[in-house]
Amino acid sequence: MNGADTAWIIVATALVLFMTLPGLALFYGGLVRARNVLSVFMHCYAIACLMSILWLAFGYSIAFGAGESGLWGGLGSMFLAGVTTDSLAGTLPEILFFAFQMTFAIITPALIVGAYVERVGFGFVLLFSGLWMLLCYAPIVHWVWGGGILSDGGLFGDTGVKDFAGGIVVHESAGIAALIIAAFLGPRNNRTTPPHNPGYAMIGAAMLWVGWFGFNGGSQLAADGGAAMALTVTHISAAAASLSWMLWERIRHGKASLVGIVTGTIAGLASITPASGFVGPVEALIIGAVAGVLCQEAVLVIRDMLGIDDTLDVFAVHGVGGVFGTLMIAVFGAGGWLPQLGSVVIVGVFTVVVTAVLVRIVSLITPLRVNQEVEVNGLDLEVHGERGYDHSS
Repeated sequence: MNGADTAWIIVATALVLFMTLPGLALFYGGLVRARNVLSVFMHCYAIACLMSILWLAFGYSIAFGAGESGLWGGLGSMFLAGVTTDSLAGTLPEILFFAFQMTFAIITPALIVGAYVERVGFGFVLLFSGLWMLLCYAPIVHWVWGGGILSDGGLFGDTGVKDFAGGIVVHESAGIAALIIAAFLGPRNNRTTPPHNPGYAMIGAAMLWVGWFGFNGGSQLAADGGAAMALTVTHISAAAASLSWMLWERIRHGKASLVGIVTGTIAGLASITPASGFVGPVEALIIGAVAGVLCQEAVLVIRDMLGIDDTLDVFAVHGVGGVFGTLMIAVFGAGGWLPQLGSVVIVGVFTVVVTAVLVRIVSLITPLRVNQEVEVNGLDLEVHGERGYDHSS
């Protein structure tokens, strides 16, 4: 065990949890109507709790277990069987590696929340998120990070896919799942209502930005120059994408908005995630600058051309950003085109199939969408019996 590495990953673990609670909750909560803000908070909070238990029970074993199959890690490490305070994962206590990866398992299904807010059934959120994490996310983790079929020595020979912190594992999978659910749900009754509190969204985005230092920098799993470089390029990409999104929005629509610039921040962060361990500051500047325009255009394609109400643009920002960053690794010569592109396709097809099947099955057990009266009155009061704001006082 290395003390410095351990200390850094303890901090990184806290930072990644901070991304979901309260970062993502505030970011998404500010972008919905006032009558649905508490439902967004509830979704993020409940998902964080449920994924923690499921990761302990089965998820960690499926993702990082010692199973001989390249498809999953098996169930031999359920409930951390055999893991003690003396067990090591590289230079880290294995229990810390478990906790660090648990925070990734929390935020990935939480990202999907942005696609179905304001109209989804709460029971569906919990049941779908739990099954999706175990049956879709955890196997993908094994394929890429757990020695599975997409890693070194797998389908692509000695050199597997390069995905430093989750462009494929986290952002592509969550983005595609979000798009599939949004397509099944159909659009909201009124898609034109503006965000009720852009200030919340800015605060949440700022928390995500800070937390992302743990997300990407912690993925080095060491306190060294590689972690410092990952942290630095993460910041540069976020800054560049924020500015390019703002500029492109100003050119297209005549005004630069607060919601726009912070959405650009998230696009830059998602895009640099897979490449953050393989590129330098100049490459990060390019990735971020392009991402701010590319992801903004993707929003328009999904919303206007395809007519899919991905409410908070999860696929356009996370899905497109994650895939873009993954392919830029090959563009800059840090990885091969075959493993990068092939892994994007394999994970994409797998995620579409698993998500579509789970939506169908779970919707037979608990309603996918609330009725029109609940949607009009707001999920906060109708589903959770609370209001985010008391206008009578």
